[in-house]
Amino acid sequence: MKTTKNLIKAVLTFGVLLMTPLTNAQKLSVQSSNIKIDGTSTLHDWDMTSKQSVFSGTVAGNAITNVRFVMKATSLKSKESGLDKNAYKALNTEKYPDIVFTTSSIPTSGTATITGNLTITNATKEVKIPVTVTKNGDSYNIKGTTKIKMTTFGVTPPKLMMGTIKTGDDLTITINVTATN
Repeated sequence: MKTTKNLIKAVLTFGVLLMTPLTNAQKLSVQSSNIKIDGTSTLHDWDMTSKQSVFSGTVAGNAITNVRFVMKATSLKSKESGLDKNAYKALNTEKYPDIVFTTSSIPTSGTATITGNLTITNATKEVKIPVTVTKNGDSYNIKGTTKIKMTTFGVTPPKLMMGTIKTGDDLTITINVTATN
């Protein structure tokens, strides 16, 4: 009888210890974001930026877990509406409106190379992104830069004027997201 009581106490104590980090978990959402995509063409270098995104994750201990970042592809804007139009066409934004990045974990501070899944159009590929995370009160600023190829995601680099102007395949993506609970 005493052994059963001790076993029940041990199980309850263990359960409370396991549940404590879960009750202290903080749900995060985007406070601000700035995403920049740099590319090249035979005519000139170009860039597009977006300040609109949705970020979610949960802080528990030293990690932000279950990270999901979603950005509408049409929120990317350049200084030229013609470039935007060609980019949206190449990204097939009518059929695939979102660009999505997910990862299981990001540190709450410091530098790390995170691995996650990036979905552009209907292609999802694993990418590695070196990031720096700075904690300030209840906010977490996540900065990072990575390079990808459009063709890796099934995107054909746009061509203009019967192919005389060609967009380069390589893109540099720079992220700056601040999330808070």
